[in-house]
Amino acid sequence: MKKQHLKWLIPLAGLLALPGLAARAQTATAAPRAAEGGPTVAGWDEFVDSLRTLPSRMLARLPEAQRNDPQVQQEVARLALEALTSQALDALAGDPDHPQFLPQIGQVLNVGQPNADTVYRTARVRPEGVYRLRGVRGSLRMFNVSQAPPSPGEPGFKPEGGPRPRHEFGELQADKDDRFDVILSAERPEGYTGDWWKLEPTTNKLLVRMVSADWAGERNPTLTIERLDIPAPRSRPAAAELERRLRRLPAAVDFIGLLFVDHVAKLRQEGYVNKLKVFGLSQTSGLLTGQSYYEGAYDLADDEALIVETPAPAKCGYRSLILTNDLYETTDWYNNHSSLNDAQAGVDKDGVLRIVVSAKDPGVANWLDTAGYPTGLIQGRWADCDATPTPTVRKVKLAEVRQLLPADTATVTPEQRDRIVRERRAALQERPLW
Repeated sequence: MKKQHLKWLIPLAGLLALPGLAARAQTATAAPRAAEGGPTVAGWDEFVDSLRTLPSRMLARLPEAQRNDPQVQQEVARLALEALTSQALDALAGDPDHPQFLPQIGQVLNVGQPNADTVYRTARVRPEGVYRLRGVRGSLRMFNVSQAPPSPGEPGFKPEGGPRPRHEFGELQADKDDRFDVILSAERPEGYTGDWWKLEPTTNKLLVRMVSADWAGERNPTLTIERLDIPAPRSRPAAAELERRLRRLPAAVDFIGLLFVDHVAKLRQEGYVNKLKVFGLSQTSGLLTGQSYYEGAYDLADDEALIVETPAPAKCGYRSLILTNDLYETTDWYNNHSSLNDAQAGVDKDGVLRIVVSAKDPGVANWLDTAGYPTGLIQGRWADCDATPTPTVRKVKLAEVRQLLPADTATVTPEQRDRIVRERRAALQERPLW
């Protein structure tokens, strides 16, 4: 072993030689046996038992070939961890009396097919509370907050869902520094004349979406939340409250982990392979009203490509096209050219939007990289557009792509593509994700 490696082992050996440290390490290893018959934590065993079977229950929803694929099995385990982590954050810090906006889903917490352009955050609230939201509006395409009802496993949950009030921060008054200040409560506070939003009696969470198209050029907003009708300090959480959060976890993790795991498989069963359909869900899905979605499964060999094309709406506030894998995890858009919005994908001179999907770079600007997933899903969305067409899809040989596109199609070199991906990654990492 090289000397530079040994120099790190010497302090470690000294640390292990400290009195009692090695013994404590052995005790920790033997803890499960020593704890038999001792005190237990209320709710913990039920949580662990549910988590233990979650990957198997997720796999059971998939076609047999996927269930038996070691690669897919590990990706299911990853999806289960993502579901656990996203819900554990809420269990740890989701406090309606002392709220904060927590990360919900995204590139790391990749559950529920997050949009590549959106930063998602949630905060717990009580419908009887009085909340103050402050911050800077910024210049994003969309910056809004939706009121959400109880989720599965929570008191008051209703499977049928219903309309969710949505509020736009851009509609608020702002001072010379672009700062806003709004109260959210069941009734407008007496004597208060500033901006106010009504808090609905079924709301127990706020879901914030920050949607950016020009990741590097738009100014990101800031946002804080506080409850005004109780004292500011936070005392030690009671055991009953901690247990309640723990017992809520199994249903919450199950819901998000199982929700869409077989979504792509169902599209395949319906025959939507390399073709698209309108995608609609009930309000329980959390999709934004005013947006139209389309999607379909894809299946491509390394020497094949899909040409997705549609007449572009004359007026459109926002559009995007993304990919997911077979488990509905959004394809890694940080490290691959795997998502495109209207600021990134131009329309051809004939008014048609054309995007190529393939495993290998065809050298055109409007390319979506499948990033090692030969099968998966294409999903697009239109927001505030005067038309919401469903694009057509042509499966072609990769070598034929350039000759099947208009002669003036924008192209990029491998060096330019590498630079584009690096700049995408840098711009995304500068956004307020955590």
